Amino acid sequence: MPRVSDEHLAARRQQILDAARVCFLRNGFHATSMQDVINEAGLSVGAVYRYFRSKHELVTSIAESVLDGADELFETLARAEPPPPLLDVVDRALEFVDSQLGPDGAFRLAVQVWSESLRDPVLADFVARMYAGLRSHYVTLARRAVHSGELPPDADPEAVGAVLIGLVPGYALQRLLSAGPDRHTYLAGVRAMVDPHLGPTGRHR
Repeated sequence: MPRVSDEHLAARRQQILDAARVCFLRNGFHATSMQDVINEAGLSVGAVYRYFRSKHELVTSIAESVLDGADELFETLARAEPPPPLLDVVDRALEFVDSQLGPDGAFRLAVQVWSESLRDPVLADFVARMYAGLRSHYVTLARRAVHSGELPPDADPEAVGAVLIGLVPGYALQRLLSAGPDRHTYLAGVRAMVDPHLGPTGRHR
């Protein structure tokens, strides 16, 4: 029997994930069954279950693929010399969010997963671990901001990181639910709160 190539296996796995994304966006995570995904993918039951045993595995795999992009972004920022200003970090994070807000974007799925996690302990654990990982990136960058002098020496990086990550879903939800504000307006508001003497361009008035 000929050996199936790694490329074929990866393509089949992605085919199933694409089908799951279509189903979740069309019907919602809770209302989608594994049979719905199987039908959308056009594969046999055994072919799908070879790769994914449950909806949880499907949604976590979709989320992890998006998180890989976020991790790459934050790792780049964490290695940058000199350390980027925290407002630049927020701007880059919001730019990444914008890339995931389209009709088939990950944030539309994220809202469903957040809701379902309130009653599903398996998803709740996944969401908690996912956001703990993202928050740790912001804490690392806040710690660098303390060392660089951007933040005062007594600033708590953990507290700053918790506030920074909170800005991101706040922006995403407003964009999804009310189509605004745009990234530049949102960032101008953050900048005004951080330093009311700064104008929209980041320069002191």
